Amino acid sequence: MNPEQNVAQDSRPTFPVNVDVSVAMRRVMDIMDNVAPEDRQRLLQGLVSVYNLSPLISSADAGAGHKREGIPFSDEKIVSPKEFLFQKRPQSDVERVAALAYYLTHYKDTPHFKTLDISRLNTEAAQAKLSNAAYAVDNATKQGYLVPAIKGNKQISAAGELFVGALPDREAAKQAMQTARPKRKSKRGSQSKEKSLNNGDEVDQET
Repeated sequence: MNPEQNVAQDSRPTFPVNVDVSVAMRRVMDIMDNVAPEDRQRLLQGLVSVYNLSPLISSADAGAGHKREGIPFSDEKIVSPKEFLFQKRPQSDVERVAALAYYLTHYKDTPHFKTLDISRLNTEAAQAKLSNAAYAVDNATKQGYLVPAIKGNKQISAAGELFVGALPDREAAKQAMQTARPKRKSKRGSQSKEKSLNNGDEVDQET
């Protein structure tokens, strides 16, 4: 074991050794849900290194087996869309569309999708039928959860990823969405800038 691993182990808090595995797994999953998707692989690799565990999967087999965010936890069935929606608890059709888009991307290997894909997954998740799926998808796009993709498809945005990843913590999800969403320039500011440029043009022309 290298010195860095030794320091990491010494600084870890101690817990009872008889913690139920299912309880521990739930705690780990709760933490993972609040870690950025691109950082989850690094987190797991760090845990494997610190605890001297065998690698969970080889690079050659990375595309095989059941996965959660690209990391297989076991040979058991991965979280179902119904369970996922229950965990995330979206409170509107737009939020449900975002959660379904997240599931399609990370669990169904479908980063680009159409409204029909959202509707089918919604049915698979045993959710109430979307009152107007096309309208919900359009609103999710306007509100920044989705963005256009190739060939008329949609894809989940970076802001949408962060929002769904933070759920069911609504305060954290709201903060993530506000942080990731690009700020819009005010119309008044744009008009002032345009007026200033016009005035400058006029001055140049006079001189």
